Amino acid sequence: MDWAGKNVCVIGLGRSGVSAAEQLLQQGTTVTAFDNTDTSALQQTAAALTDKGATCRLGVDEISGAFDLAVISPGVRSDLPMVANLRSRGVQIWGELELGWRFTECPAIAITGTNGKTTTTEWIASLLGQAQRRTIAAGNIGTPLCAVVSQTRELDAVTLEVSSFQLETIADFRPAIGVLLNLAPDHLDRHGSMDNYIRAKARLFENQKPIDHAIVQLEALRELEKLDLSPPSKIITFSATDTAADLHVDRSLIVSRLPGWTRPLLDLDECAIDGLHNAENLMAALAVGYCQKISVDEIKAALSSSHAGPHRCEFVAEIGGVRFVNDSKATNVHALCSALQAMPAGDSSKNIWLIAGGQDKGLDFLAAGPEIARRVKGAYLLGEAREQIRADWTHFLPCELVANLVEAVAEARRKAVPGDVVLLSPACASFDQFDSYEHRGREFCQAVVGLNADTRTGD
Repeated sequence: MDWAGKNVCVIGLGRSGVSAAEQLLQQGTTVTAFDNTDTSALQQTAAALTDKGATCRLGVDEISGAFDLAVISPGVRSDLPMVANLRSRGVQIWGELELGWRFTECPAIAITGTNGKTTTTEWIASLLGQAQRRTIAAGNIGTPLCAVVSQTRELDAVTLEVSSFQLETIADFRPAIGVLLNLAPDHLDRHGSMDNYIRAKARLFENQKPIDHAIVQLEALRELEKLDLSPPSKIITFSATDTAADLHVDRSLIVSRLPGWTRPLLDLDECAIDGLHNAENLMAALAVGYCQKISVDEIKAALSSSHAGPHRCEFVAEIGGVRFVNDSKATNVHALCSALQAMPAGDSSKNIWLIAGGQDKGLDFLAAGPEIARRVKGAYLLGEAREQIRADWTHFLPCELVANLVEAVAEARRKAVPGDVVLLSPACASFDQFDSYEHRGREFCQAVVGLNADTRTGD
């Protein structure tokens, strides 16, 4: 596209929208930015964009004017009236990911899935870096692609975490390596059904060619096949539970049947991770290394010390023999079940006091029933979804409603005995009471620190 002189509207002024607007302005495009909210923070953002040449309109629900293209942020639903109106007028709709891709000057390695995206993206970027491959981690991980496109000419690959929201609005985006970690119910309040959610995730592969690679959890591949969505590229499968996969787990070993790699690759007992979900994240990173022709020895050196980041089954403290674990990143039922399976057992496997709840995303909390019945002594429920969760879980375990995290932590500590685990794993979004899952995790950690201080002072 000849960008100079084009009229483009940008909808949503979060990080992605701002980066998209700035990229467009650098191309000589006439940019009009819209946001349907109007806060002091947004006013500062709009003022900065205005200084760079954009026109900004805040607190509006309708978009007037003639535009050649609309670029929407991932958080903006494509079925909003303002977006639907643009589409009905023949305006092409892209997401920020698609816009950034148009200016990217290196191949992309893109990672999606219901859970584990950020962890795996970080591990892959670290692996590539240690193997002397130049890369930057961007996308849904926090840095929009548009913010790094100027650096991509110097890269061997850009490593992208991509969400279902971002994939909804691609057109030509084509990763040389696409990674699908898993599929479980999430964001059904936006996608409407599990099939629609799977279709959004499958768009990761739709523009790939036979020379590209699709690295897919075997169970997820079977879900794609049911909807006739098999990738058109070279497929590598992995699974922690199915030995039919190209990469699988045999006892504590990650074993490969890939050509040239037909042997055990990593011993999980020697790795700094817990849980089969993290074993699958490691397998996905291993497969990327294979596609990049990185030696097994280099991959083992890079990945054997990998560990999950903050808010992902993060050990916070041990107080009186009770472990406190922050898994605030668990914003759906599948992630909660993975966390429960990863927790250490005490004298009994049923040794967890669970703190859950928050903003519902249209999920089926009953699906966690068997796992919570097996591992959880009792649950403390907070946030908008707490009544629904109690109704779904009350037949499996005692549930108590609490007002906030501080109360939940205090009550769990009062009930817990040595060998127990107090686990924050909400299975919900955070936006009813917190700014983000990171904010929620920090509040949990502070509440635990407060308990520890009380213990030291004898209060």
